[in-house]
Amino acid sequence: MALNIVMFGPPGAGKGTQASRLATERGIPKISTGDILREAVQAWTALGQRAKAVLDAGELVSDEIMVGIVRQRLAQGDVDNGFILDGFPRTVTQASELDRILERRDPLVVVELAVPDEELVSRLSQRRVCASCGAIVGRQSDTVASPTCGSCGGELVQRSDDREDVVRDRLRVYHEQTAPLVDFYSGHARFRSVDGSQLPDIVASAISEAVDSTGGATR
Repeated sequence: MALNIVMFGPPGAGKGTQASRLATERGIPKISTGDILREAVQAWTALGQRAKAVLDAGELVSDEIMVGIVRQRLAQGDVDNGFILDGFPRTVTQASELDRILERRDPLVVVELAVPDEELVSRLSQRRVCASCGAIVGRQSDTVASPTCGSCGGELVQRSDDREDVVRDRLRVYHEQTAPLVDFYSGHARFRSVDGSQLPDIVASAISEAVDSTGGATR
């Protein structure tokens, strides 16, 4: 049986990192909406051209375009044994469309990474990025108090979208647009919520156990 997974959670919950770990563990591709958007634009597909025009105008890609790009990606052969979607769906409308795309496929496993807002604000506002090599240093690192990168010696800086006021605005948008997915999926037998405020290795184990508890044990 194919293992089809959606992983979602608020900004800073670690869903991208955890989705990559789980994808490697289960031998299925991780599909990031950011990646497939860029691929569609670079391939100059019809949807990619529409997406580029929207992005160049500084606007958000519509549900219609995003659903179309995801539909095309899920038609590729490397997802026959399953996939992990990271960043899609973002809205209930997108979730409903995903259900239609997957009508004749194996059931969807949905994993929510739940982290309190104040933990996310603290986590993101203390995060630093190396201006030279791009390494990310989190608050749990021993080197976070240092002004330089432990890997290359470059300057550690704060990204503009990690400022506290920006983080709080991102969380507001998440609660308005994406948090309703919890209500949408809570009635699904394969919905699981995982405490994402724990250490990354503990979260990874909890996610793996949650997936196994649904019967999705592809390895």
